[in-house]
Amino acid sequence: MGCITRRRFLERMIALGAAGASAALVTGACAPRPAPGVAAKPTPTPTPRGAYLAVARGGEPEEITRRAIQAIGGMGRFVKKGDDVIVKPNICVAYHTFEYAATTNPEVVATLVKLCLEAGARRLRVMDQPFGGTAQMAYERSGIKAAVEAAGGQMELMSPAKFVEVEIPLGQDLEKWYFYGPVLDADVLINVPIAKHHNLARLTLGMKNLMGVILDRPSIHTNLGQRLADLTSLLRPDLTVVDAVRVLTAHGPTGGNLDDVLKLDTVIASHDIVAAGAYATTLFSKEPSYLDSLTAGAEMGLGEMELGRLDIEEVTV
Repeated sequence: MGCITRRRFLERMIALGAAGASAALVTGACAPRPAPGVAAKPTPTPTPRGAYLAVARGGEPEEITRRAIQAIGGMGRFVKKGDDVIVKPNICVAYHTFEYAATTNPEVVATLVKLCLEAGARRLRVMDQPFGGTAQMAYERSGIKAAVEAAGGQMELMSPAKFVEVEIPLGQDLEKWYFYGPVLDADVLINVPIAKHHNLARLTLGMKNLMGVILDRPSIHTNLGQRLADLTSLLRPDLTVVDAVRVLTAHGPTGGNLDDVLKLDTVIASHDIVAAGAYATTLFSKEPSYLDSLTAGAEMGLGEMELGRLDIEEVTV
């Protein structure tokens, strides 16, 4: 079976329903290593394309981001010439700069933009729905807008008219929800959360960051772990890059006190959103099981949370 675009894959998964979607996850997508369906387990073995997960630390944000992506096979593993790419950082608030670790580091985001364009992306958009303040103000205050535009990317203000109700074939608690249409239409989705404390979710990592592309976010906080896994089963990021250059250790998600910020100069990258989150929990001296969303995601076959089973490459710059 030939490789199909992300959009066609999602359309096919929705059309097939839950049972067929499980098979589609295995056979149909362009994702570099598609996770298997419900009840199946990934096979976390090394491939010639790079490590299953990479952790780069010790250098400037651009360098460690490049090194992490290189260690998992390079951006060409995810982005092909002519692809429409969406990068989804966490642009949480309009009243803090990135130093407060409530928003993704702008240099990490800009580096991913550069790498995608170098790989041949036709279009590169960056977007989010801030928790506090307007999107325009948050884009500017975070420093992400200037960094992205300097790198050749485009900031998109998310239009309410572009959200569409979509069925979630693999959902255990959610049968359907409103998603931002362009994210589902894109060839490649790159998820770029910042590792930080969250007063309800415990930690904000890859799955929680995807709430920025849905409507009615407050309702997701009921049975949060399972619902985040349900959303992830549809959105299926092709690549997750966790920004741990600065980590917010308390009073998240908005922060506001530099005493709560720990500078780790670390970037984690994997095609597997569950594995990336599992490793990120260790930065907070926690086990992956600390997050219900990771447990739910692993049980649904969305990725691997047992770090001892993974080929992890650690790079010190």
